[in-house]
Amino acid sequence: MLSGPGCVRLWQKMQRLRCALKSFCRRIPASAVLAAVGLLIAFLSTLGCFVPAPGLSMSMAEGDTLISVDYEVFGKVQGVFFRKYTQAEGKKLGLVGWVQNTDEGTVQGRLQGPTSKVRHMQEWLETKGSPKSHIDRASFNNEKVISKLDYSDFQIVK
Repeated sequence: MLSGPGCVRLWQKMQRLRCALKSFCRRIPASAVLAAVGLLIAFLSTLGCFVPAPGLSMSMAEGDTLISVDYEVFGKVQGVFFRKYTQAEGKKLGLVGWVQNTDEGTVQGRLQGPTSKVRHMQEWLETKGSPKSHIDRASFNNEKVISKLDYSDFQIVK
């Protein structure tokens, strides 16, 4: 979807129109207003404009870039539920990807999602992990911008 200046200007005009019609809308049944808003969103979607959902953060509304990054975590990270906690934290942040144990005693995987969320997860992998883990270090490789996610959820690979 596009989030160019034309879409932003259109969104700003809609906001001004919304304010101008506020008193008028008080006289219209809520169901009619919701139906009109739904039609407007559908129309804007056909134009390729990104319309931020209510409650969506501005960084996401502006189209936070999607990235993919591989990681490996060193230390006491096996036998301490590190993969389970990694999966839970990734899902909590809305990331997709995978995590697995290695034969070398490390944990490795791939993260995909908005840059800000991936950065948060990288910090979590470097500093927190599972309650019983002890992280010596984490390495991150093959970072790249992606146009779409390659995974639909966050999986533990056995």
